[in-house]
Amino acid sequence: MTVIAEPAEMLRAREAALYERLATLPSLIVAYSGGVDSAFLAWAATRALGDRALSVTAESASYPERHRAMALAIARDFGLRHEIVRTTEIEQPAYRANNPDRCYHCKHELYTRLTSLASARGIAAVADGSNADDRGDYRPGRRAAREFGVISPLDEVGLTKDDIRALSREAGLPTWDEPASACLSSRIPYYSEVSEEKLRTIEQAEDALRDLGFRVLRVRHHGDVARIELAKDEMRRLFEEDRHARADAALRALGFKYVAIDLKGYRLGSLNEGLTLKPVV
Repeated sequence: MTVIAEPAEMLRAREAALYERLATLPSLIVAYSGGVDSAFLAWAATRALGDRALSVTAESASYPERHRAMALAIARDFGLRHEIVRTTEIEQPAYRANNPDRCYHCKHELYTRLTSLASARGIAAVADGSNADDRGDYRPGRRAAREFGVISPLDEVGLTKDDIRALSREAGLPTWDEPASACLSSRIPYYSEVSEEKLRTIEQAEDALRDLGFRVLRVRHHGDVARIELAKDEMRRLFEEDRHARADAALRALGFKYVAIDLKGYRLGSLNEGLTLKPVV
């Protein structure tokens, strides 16, 4: 993966600002999924605060097992103080309804748990991994973060996704070139109900494509249609070595009647394309 960071002096200034910001906190809970941003923030917070930093992973039906394994491995290998909590957003009708504000209900559940944990433990703040590139995207979860007073240190100091990848690479974090991650519910079109059965099917479908050698991908669940998004530089490989036939067979075995390839390829937030929404800032 190509990483384009800011000029070195600007990157170092932002990195220094991050550590200065973290050092102002008596203690901190990091909402830690094991993705690129939260892994770097958890690592940086541990460097700045030691045992006063606690990384907390929320486990739920929409959290992929491969992300859980990655989060656990990084916590072990990099000495993070780490705990797992169970969240139950899928039991909420507003979340299952899958309106465009679904992410708000997920984050509301998460921050309810994390701020309660912080209060019980006497921990000063809760932080998420939002970065400067997230400002213009449609992210209703940011509203929940504001309501609960969750801070975003990476965004506060202006670190972009490419900056975070560059710094993660320097730190030796294996997430530095990981594809962007999102919960499994993000593969289900708005207004189509979220269910545990759909989430498990999506996870198994994406695992099947990874087993065929694909890396940057999504399987969007459109009822009996699986819409595959692949990175453009990987799309050609789908039709080599009979991979398309194996992918088709694997996804049909999971219950899909039709398996389609999206010719636009993988892109973040493709299910937002039909919505007319203002970014949440």
